[in-house]
Amino acid sequence: MSTAESIHGHDVIDMIIASGRRWGREELMTTIAERFGSEAVFHTCSATGLSAEGLVEFLAAKGKFLENDEGLAMDVTKLCNHD
Repeated sequence: MSTAESIHGHDVIDMIIASGRRWGREELMTTIAERFGSEAVFHTCSATGLSAEGLVEFLAAKGKFLENDEGLAMDVTKLCNHD
């Protein structure tokens, strides 16, 4: 699948930011599947062919989340500034 056929991680990031709240990982995975489809494939600026779980793990490894006992939220200071 090419990146033209996959969903950019920014779409998930935007969804998380727009919610204005923290997410549990399981709830986030369920919501991503409901919104984008359970078989959706994602890409980012530097990775392709990611599952929803792979995308969340990738973003976590890149330090894009603020995470605590209440769940995770995007760290908007760590986001790239392009579409």
